[in-house]
Amino acid sequence: MNLVDLAQHFGDEDKARAFLEKQRWPEGPECPHCGLVGEAYRLTPTPNGKTHVRKGVWKCASCRKEFTVTVGTIFEDSHIPLHKWLLAYHLLCASKKGMSAHQLHRMLGITYKSAWFMAHRIRYTMSQEPLSSKLTGTIEMDETYIGGKLRCGSQSTKPGERPQDYLSPVANKAAVVSVLQRGGRVQSRHVERVTAKTLKPIIKEMVAENAHLMTDTSSVLESAGRGRKHFQVNHSAGEYVRRENGIVITTNGVEGFFSILKRGINGVYHHVGKQHLHRYLSEFDFRYNSRRIADGERAALAVKGANGKRLMLRDSKPAA
Repeated sequence: MNLVDLAQHFGDEDKARAFLEKQRWPEGPECPHCGLVGEAYRLTPTPNGKTHVRKGVWKCASCRKEFTVTVGTIFEDSHIPLHKWLLAYHLLCASKKGMSAHQLHRMLGITYKSAWFMAHRIRYTMSQEPLSSKLTGTIEMDETYIGGKLRCGSQSTKPGERPQDYLSPVANKAAVVSVLQRGGRVQSRHVERVTAKTLKPIIKEMVAENAHLMTDTSSVLESAGRGRKHFQVNHSAGEYVRRENGIVITTNGVEGFFSILKRGINGVYHHVGKQHLHRYLSEFDFRYNSRRIADGERAALAVKGANGKRLMLRDSKPAA
C-alpha cells in the first residue's frame, strides 16, 4: 500500500479506526483492563438517545469496563485524528532519511509542537526490544560521531595567561556505536565516550562468542574485541576490503548504514539533541532492519509496535 492508497482507504476516522482494530486485535477485541479476548461488544448510540457513547467504544462482558482501540497505546488521549497518525507513520517509514517535524506540520495540517511530539512517539514505537538471541555469523562494528563542526575562537592569549587547550575535533559531537550482522539487522547505541570499558559490555550483550567480529584498526576496538575471532581492516593504509581463507574482511556494511544516518541527521533533521539521539537511532535502525519489505508493510509493522507503549510530553523533554 502506498501513500495514495492510504489516503483513499483511510481518509476518515472510521476507516482508520477499523484498520487499527484489525492490526491490534487480529483475534477479536482484547480488554486492556482484564485481558479477556473476543468477549467485548461494541456500544452504539440508540435512536432515542439514551446511550450516549462516541464511536469506537467497546464494553467488556467480563469486567464491564469500557475501552477503545487506542487505550494502552501512544494514540491514547491524543486529539490528533487517527487517519493523520497513520499518514505520519507511512511518511516516516517510507522516507529513507526521515521526515522533519516541520514537514509533518505542513503536510498534515497540525501545529509544529504536535508534529514534533507525534514524531517522537512514533520513534518510540520503533524502538527494538532486547535481542532474544545474540548476533551470529559475520559482525561488523564501528563508531561514528554525530554533530556539526567545532567552531573555535581565536587562540591568542594575553600576557601572563596560560594558553588555552586545543579541543578535540569531536569534543562537541555525540558518539554512536553500531553493531551490524552482515545481511541482517543493526543495533545502534549512543555512548558518552568510546572506550574499551564502554564497548566491551555492548559486544558481550549483542555478539555471540563464535561470531567473526570485524572492525577497523582502532586501538579501542582492538582492545574491546580481544579474546574473540577478530579481523581488522587498515583504513589509514587505504585498505577497505580483503579476503582471507574465503572470508571477506570489511566494514563497508556498517559504514553504509552510517552514511544513511548522517545524511538524515545533517540533511533532514539538521540538529539533534543528545537527550533525544537514542530515539532517532531507533528510527534509522528500524528502517534499515525492515529494508526488504514494502513501505506499507513497514508502516503496518511500526503501528503494531504502538501496543503497550505510552510516551508523555513531560517524558520527552529534557529535565530542567
